Amino acid sequence: QVEVAESGGGLVQPGESLKLSCQVSGTATSEKYFGWYRRQTLGNRRELVARISADGSANYADSAEGRFTIFREKNTVYLQMDRLKPEDTGDYYCNADYVYCADICHDLVAWGQGTLVTVPS
Repeated sequence: QVEVAESGGGLVQPGESLKLSCQVSGTATSEKYFGWYRRQTLGNRRELVARISADGSANYADSAEGRFTIFREKNTVYLQMDRLKPEDTGDYYCNADYVYCADICHDLVAWGQGTLVTVPS
């Protein structure tokens, strides 16, 4: 099955850039999507920031459109974040949505532990 692990978070100033990495390991029968999600307040749900499908097409939250870019190189999914704002602060999680078949097929989702991005106001 698939595992993902995020890295690259940190403290940056408004207007600066940061690139998050999601290392993908394991085996899927077929991949559906890889996504980056953000949780801005402890206890709140994670919201989609950007997602890339197996064919490479990407879609973004309105807040990320034009500033963030999701792309994949081999077994790593990146989120390039430019012109960062204080409201981009949060825990960023990588997500893998895939199908795994053994005796039967299952739709599965893998989550990483998250990486914190802080943009002070």
